[in-house]
Amino acid sequence: MDLIIPQINFAAIAPALTVVITASVILFLGLFLPKIQREILAIVGIVGLIVTLKELGGMWGRHITGFNGMVGNDNITLAFQLIFIIAAFLAILLALNHVEDTYVSYGDFYALLLFGLSGMMVMVQGLNLLVVFLGLELFSISLYILTGFRKMRADSIEAALKYFLLGAFSTGFLLYGIALIYGATGSFTFEGILNYVNSHGFTNVMFVAGIILFMIGLSFKAAFVPFHQWTPDVYQGAPTPVTAFMSVGAKAAAFAVLIRLFVSVAAFSTQEWTTAIWVLAFLTMTVGNVVALVQRNIKRMLAYSSIAHAGYILVAVLAGNEMGRSAILFYLLAYTFMNLGAFGVVSYLGISGKVENLKIESYRGIGYKYPFAALAMAVFMFSLAGVPPTAGFVGKFYMFSAALKAGFVWLVILSVLNSVMSAYYYLRVVVAMYMQEPEGGKVFEMPTTSWGVGLALLIAMLGVLYMGIFPSSMMALFQKTAVLISLL
Repeated sequence: MDLIIPQINFAAIAPALTVVITASVILFLGLFLPKIQREILAIVGIVGLIVTLKELGGMWGRHITGFNGMVGNDNITLAFQLIFIIAAFLAILLALNHVEDTYVSYGDFYALLLFGLSGMMVMVQGLNLLVVFLGLELFSISLYILTGFRKMRADSIEAALKYFLLGAFSTGFLLYGIALIYGATGSFTFEGILNYVNSHGFTNVMFVAGIILFMIGLSFKAAFVPFHQWTPDVYQGAPTPVTAFMSVGAKAAAFAVLIRLFVSVAAFSTQEWTTAIWVLAFLTMTVGNVVALVQRNIKRMLAYSSIAHAGYILVAVLAGNEMGRSAILFYLLAYTFMNLGAFGVVSYLGISGKVENLKIESYRGIGYKYPFAALAMAVFMFSLAGVPPTAGFVGKFYMFSAALKAGFVWLVILSVLNSVMSAYYYLRVVVAMYMQEPEGGKVFEMPTTSWGVGLALLIAMLGVLYMGIFPSSMMALFQKTAVLISLL
């Protein structure tokens, strides 16, 4: 029996490798640095992310594969990795204050955040279902631990347990789906699935069952209805910077695999699959928005709104054209800025360690006492609601236009109605900040915050406004990405 040595090309995974090395260095330094110097760990993490960004820039426009074609880098992979890195960068800045006040082990927190990031990066560059699974597990396990990082808080432990149990449940679906797909096609690769569908269609029950189970596993990660039940409890119980990172990163990673599957296997554009995704998109956005209307806790409100946004993005996935794919990337980047920014304000105004100001009523009157935080929150709420001239409005415009071009008129009408409905709960926060008197006539005292939180909010706010006022340059970049992927 011949021993075949696989082709090893570390250049194909260089960005993810850099992130892993950075995380390992942080773990090591965390053992020796005194508490007063622990902010250095966050700075090491930020430097590592900047180096990773430089590597991504050097790989732009090149198609690099490695490990016998199990991983590959194309422009859409790099675009998703860029979104993950921005999310991690902002999460580290937001965590400066929380880690300082709340967490026991500083190095562990930042290292786990970066290990989770590396898992997302591996997941989106996987051309093999097993690599996708490995990446998913790496970021999932990191997020399970980070969710329960406030181990003295019962809600944090409860959230971590729920997330772990439901996450393990979804992993079972995904892994069983991969096994059935392999049993039917004899291949773990997207290329193998494409060849199988082109020659056999969807006549094999085992293959169809495998695809459905695989989709269910991804649906848990993206929080599609009816696989969304974990979202509000986990978002509420997790430390706010972790919630912010999780709400963007996990969702974007799931969509990256969905896009690659639908692009690589165009035969999925059958009437049956189209109808299934149509219904999934409508239910996801409607259930998310309706339940968000009655939430009084701002983290739970943002959790349900994130479910609704997953439904909007599914509309663009359904479009299946180049405009839809570029619109998804644009919207995910916009969502990174506006959702991380919103959670950043929650973190900024929260009282770490003991009681957090999470009731929407707590925000009454803060517009005059904390003008910067209130202005930032107003920008993020307007953007999430889709009010011009913000990134959220432009992103929805592109996604719905792509769906209209593909002929999904009724779904676009329902999406616009859902977006209008969401304006009520987003603007309720703005009204509370600027137009309502505080409870007891006195606004709460904000805790001491670090420079990192303020910088993160400023970057997120500028990102939302830039992408809203000057969207053409970013959209042109993502359109080139969408064209390139269709040719691979």
